[in-house]
Amino acid sequence: MLAARDTYIGWTELARRTNLNKVLCNARFLIVPSVKVPNLASHALSLALDRLPYDWEERYAIRPVLVETFVDPTRFDGICYKAANWIIVGDSSGRRDGIAKRIFLRPLYAGWHEVLCDAVEPKLGTGFRVETPASWAEEEFGSVRLFDPRLKRRLYTIAEDFYNNCEKSIPEACGSNARTIGAYRFFQNEAVSMDVLLTAHTEATIERIKEHSVVLAPLDTTTLDYNTHPMTEGLGPTSGEHSGGLGLIMHDTVAFTDNGTPLGVIDAQCWARDPENTQKSKQRKSLPIEQKESIKWLRSFQKVAEIQKLCPDTMLISTGDRESDIYELLQEATKDPKGPKLLIRAEKTRNRKVEQEHLWEHMIHLDIAGMLKIHIPRRGSTKARDALVELRFAEVELTPPERLAKHPAITVWAVYLRENPDTQDSTDKIKPIEWMLLTTVPVHTLEDAKTRVEWYSGRWGIEVYHRSLKSGCRIRDRQLETADRLEACIGIDMVVAWRIYHLTMLGRETPDVPCTVFFNGIEWKALCLWIAVLSVCKDQV
Repeated sequence: MLAARDTYIGWTELARRTNLNKVLCNARFLIVPSVKVPNLASHALSLALDRLPYDWEERYAIRPVLVETFVDPTRFDGICYKAANWIIVGDSSGRRDGIAKRIFLRPLYAGWHEVLCDAVEPKLGTGFRVETPASWAEEEFGSVRLFDPRLKRRLYTIAEDFYNNCEKSIPEACGSNARTIGAYRFFQNEAVSMDVLLTAHTEATIERIKEHSVVLAPLDTTTLDYNTHPMTEGLGPTSGEHSGGLGLIMHDTVAFTDNGTPLGVIDAQCWARDPENTQKSKQRKSLPIEQKESIKWLRSFQKVAEIQKLCPDTMLISTGDRESDIYELLQEATKDPKGPKLLIRAEKTRNRKVEQEHLWEHMIHLDIAGMLKIHIPRRGSTKARDALVELRFAEVELTPPERLAKHPAITVWAVYLRENPDTQDSTDKIKPIEWMLLTTVPVHTLEDAKTRVEWYSGRWGIEVYHRSLKSGCRIRDRQLETADRLEACIGIDMVVAWRIYHLTMLGRETPDVPCTVFFNGIEWKALCLWIAVLSVCKDQV
């Protein structure tokens, strides 16, 4: 109704709700026609406003900084307000009587803008939790920072529609024209964003994390290609400069139990690359990490560290593949002994050194601590297989790279896995396994080393999650006008993909748990009926 005023002030939704009591409304102002005194109206307004802040603060203990009023342009020009230095900022929507009113504002204090826009964003974990949620959507999104209850109800409806029809387009999933229009309007709302939606889900995830002593937090980057949606504004290249790929880049972190059950998404960064940024790789390497995409790893780890403070009885372990082998990330992980732990796979081309010796050369000369059989899942055309590897481990002091020569060395534990080519089948042309794991979790025994390997193997869970998101929820088929709206839609799809994956893993871990733990009466009865119908049809065939 007062979008012009809110735009002029530059309010966020939180700032508006926090500081609206510092804005006063001049509802009536009248000088009877029989009084004929030049400049009386503007002079009276000025005198009243000079006194108003002090009297209001004395009476209500709140010091106003801005006054507003509304003038019907079909009847008045508002000349006295203009003469008293009031500012016209636009028109209202005219919802009350169908007539859009002219909006006048008058600051009472030089620093009014800073006062009105000052609002402390609520910290993670402080959102209001619904004690008895009516649905899984309300349980996951109940603490969302959307102040309009209608937006919350729409969010729950969209989430349930997407979950019930995850493989369908938005109109097909919503099921009716009214619900489809409501979904598109929801994503158009400026208060709705991926961060806002996922923060609520993360708060629900934190409660699940607290129930476990060890939680793995693998992080990974994936590309979301939208080449078939050239009309979507705000997309960028997804790979090389001349590859032609168009879409978004997403870097997310998902919490898993040590048994592989996903607990929820705890961080997501989504962005479109700048198509005009054509710097060569050598030039990018010389930039500080704050100006490179590599900063995504530090931001994700810092988010895990924020959650670690809320879960002091749980050890969170951030895990990453070879792309995460960044010295600054290792430095960040060794700063706070009470912070989350780090477990990454080292990249051989980084040439990590222990004193003056190459890390790989240093580890290969150590005695074999034991043997371990690990399962390598299928990847692309490469079949899944079991590999027998040699295990070596040691505490090492890594020398900083040349670009960070002034930085101190850092101490971590290295676990070296090497598949001896002599133990492989001679007909097997697969490259032998050779992993170097770096971790801030102490490794004192062979069992410790085996556990770290198992933890790292759990990192593949996030790749399964990405497949669920892309293939199961088909997020690359979503069609929206702008990248911002697309990101908000992806935020809901991420929670839906997590729930599907979560229920799948729980069914494997606890097959004897009654279905009423996860489904309401309508859901499980409909499922039983559907299975019965399929059984009858199969018998008839």
